[in-house]
Amino acid sequence: MEKIIVLVGTNASGKSTLAVELAKLYNGEVISADSRQVYAGLDIATGKITKEEMDGIPHHLLDVAHPQEVYTAADFARDGRTALIDIISRGKLPILAGGTGFYIDALLHPEMLAAVPPNEALRAALEQKSSEELFSRLEKLDPVRAENLRDKNEQNHRRRLVRAIEIALTPAHKTPQSVKYDILWIGISWEKDVLEERIRERTHQRMQQGMIEEAKQLHRNGISYERMEALGLEYTHLANYLRQRISKEELIENIIISDRQYAKRQRTWFKRNKQIHWFTQERLKDVPSLVRTFLSEAGDEGIEPPTSVLETEVIPLN
Repeated sequence: MEKIIVLVGTNASGKSTLAVELAKLYNGEVISADSRQVYAGLDIATGKITKEEMDGIPHHLLDVAHPQEVYTAADFARDGRTALIDIISRGKLPILAGGTGFYIDALLHPEMLAAVPPNEALRAALEQKSSEELFSRLEKLDPVRAENLRDKNEQNHRRRLVRAIEIALTPAHKTPQSVKYDILWIGISWEKDVLEERIRERTHQRMQQGMIEEAKQLHRNGISYERMEALGLEYTHLANYLRQRISKEELIENIIISDRQYAKRQRTWFKRNKQIHWFTQERLKDVPSLVRTFLSEAGDEGIEPPTSVLETEVIPLN
């Protein structure tokens, strides 16, 4: 099986920097796994990597959709597979890096998105329920999908709630299939208080970089406030600020709170995956050795095995 690296972590964890470092060391290219960085123009608020920060490393699945469009996990899985095949065909190492766990899982486990036929009787019954009741039921049936809808501010989107429940009640959609790649999972972990301070500092930095002006420009380009709200997180609060519903101080604090809550949900998502090798910031220097060991296991030419196999520290996500 072809080898790939999957690098995960919360927002503000330093995934992009590490992905570039690994790509430079091991002839790799990066596939971004972020549900909002796929949109052109959503740059500062999403923390999209700049050309300078890429340092010559090709990045895939950035700016592939217009923000007025809805780019789904199925779209990402399709385009991600195309990128994987392309990178591997050129003898490069694919490095899938991002914090949108649902998109990563959809790419690596396409059976998650298998077609489920409509169930008209079920739909008729669900139509009698309120949005709150539908979301509550989905949380019990498929908490992962429920969190994904919440992250996208779609917990009251009745059509998507009904469809998600319909899929969750179909046993086949949860049947695992073999993964076609040999995957090394790497995660970056921070202490809670340190991560929260990084989120706060990053928010203030992005304000200085022009996050508000970026949102104004999006609106001038035809992106409605309602669409901004649907994009979630920072854009929900930016839309409220531009409509003069909150002050600038409230905008900053609301973004910080939303990002902290999102980081908590990301930790919960990734905690389910026992294959992830977690590294604290102090031990990130050991990651290249782990990658080299992983690649050398198949006897890859040009990669010298290390003198000893790294014993990776597993950091619990409490």
